[in-house]
Amino acid sequence: MTIQDLQKALNKNIRDYGMFIALFVIMTIFTIATNGLFLSPRNIADLMNQTGYIAVLAVGMTLVIVIRHIDLSVGFLAGFLGAVTAIGLSILHLPIWLVIPAVLVLGILAGLLTSLPVAKLGIPSFVASLAGWLIYRGLLLLSTTGTGTINISDPTFVALGNGSIPDIFPENSLFLPGLHKVTLLLGLLAIIWFIFSDLRARKQKKSYQFDVIPTDMLILKLVLISGALAFITWKLAGYNGMGWTVVIMLVVVGIYDWISRQTVLGRHIYAVGGNPEAAELSGISVSKITLMVFGSMGLLSAVAGILFASRLQSAGPTAGTLFELDAIAAAYIGGVSAAGGVGKITGSMVGALVYMSLRNGMNLMGVDESLQYIIRGGVLVLAVIFDVSTRRVKR
Repeated sequence: MTIQDLQKALNKNIRDYGMFIALFVIMTIFTIATNGLFLSPRNIADLMNQTGYIAVLAVGMTLVIVIRHIDLSVGFLAGFLGAVTAIGLSILHLPIWLVIPAVLVLGILAGLLTSLPVAKLGIPSFVASLAGWLIYRGLLLLSTTGTGTINISDPTFVALGNGSIPDIFPENSLFLPGLHKVTLLLGLLAIIWFIFSDLRARKQKKSYQFDVIPTDMLILKLVLISGALAFITWKLAGYNGMGWTVVIMLVVVGIYDWISRQTVLGRHIYAVGGNPEAAELSGISVSKITLMVFGSMGLLSAVAGILFASRLQSAGPTAGTLFELDAIAAAYIGGVSAAGGVGKITGSMVGALVYMSLRNGMNLMGVDESLQYIIRGGVLVLAVIFDVSTRRVKR
């Protein structure tokens, strides 16, 4: 492949590769600036756990933006549901197997409640979700009034945000001593799944006579991303192994990626986002899709609230603050289009990793918090400009 061919392929697929390039640049800069501390096994493990709950929210937010809406309520909804979880476990002393499913159901109902004015009355989602933001903020304050921070001591629940998957192999065995073997095995399976799914998608595109990237470019892509997965897996294996938060994040991403790409529901969601009027005329119920997407967003808000409360081992009146903005930023960085109809679930996970890497690196460098907000805002603006410019080029 010549330099011209490489440049042409990159320009044509810049939306897919831009976030990976940004992640590589960010990690390189912070690794140099922190003398390698950024890529230490402990920091990589912390970074992945920090990314978990934002990535879960970003997955739901991606679908919301795809259908041309926004949900500002998810941050305090996550905080409120985390507080409900803490009350159920620490004050009411209910079993975890009862509390978590109940909170997940509450999340779905909350998402449906937010979407009802949008789907049935045509109220803008910005207004409806802003009302939800205020309501859930008030409920969070009410649920923690008098108690302040609610500590959670249930060991099973705490393990969700702080524990790692067990290793069935002896830690000091002759084969790879000191490394978490199950994490290495899961990483290997993830690489195999990635290569297989990418090759299968390429085969499907060719069968429909769609354009595909050149073979040389495909090989380069598979090698680079597989290498990145192997590197992260190796780092996690060197520090207690893969956390349960990462496992939950990957399960959520896997399920939603399959739904969005392989099911009728997924095709209907993108059809609504591409052209709601045409979708309605073709027999797709736009209001039903809206309810389902917002209900899904409520479910993922509950998952994120549970993970965050588990990580802190407590729930407080400030939980969930600005989570919605972090999720929106991660979704846009991950390639979702502000115009709707475009966005990948896997892209939202990578976007969350890019966004949290930026935060993590600045914290390691001791960057002032006020400056951090300015930089994160600038990155979000650049992501939207990138979206608009790439869409103009394609036209």
